[in-house]
Amino acid sequence: MAMGEALVFTYMVAVGFVAAGVLSSFVQLVSGEPLRFMVEHRSFSASIGSVLLRVVAGPEILMRNAWRGMILESRPKAWFGLSAAVAAFWSLLIGCLLLDIVLSL
Repeated sequence: MAMGEALVFTYMVAVGFVAAGVLSSFVQLVSGEPLRFMVEHRSFSASIGSVLLRVVAGPEILMRNAWRGMILESRPKAWFGLSAAVAAFWSLLIGCLLLDIVLSL
């Protein structure tokens, strides 16, 4: 992989992770509690919106849970590394989607 491709890859991962963090922080600011993967069953449209919210904010939720598991529950560092790899790939997908939307506008 060329240096330029690596920078684009890193930029897309960063865009996805920052978007996840900003969205998760906004939800925590509004609701007063951190966003979790659990979806509450309300109306159909509210459930769909809740799932979409968690799809975009997922990398931040995953990394927060992994960090807490490593620090508070003494889980192995390998689990944290695996979680970080999954969160990076997830952030890449979100970053690609967001950049595609921005560039098409």
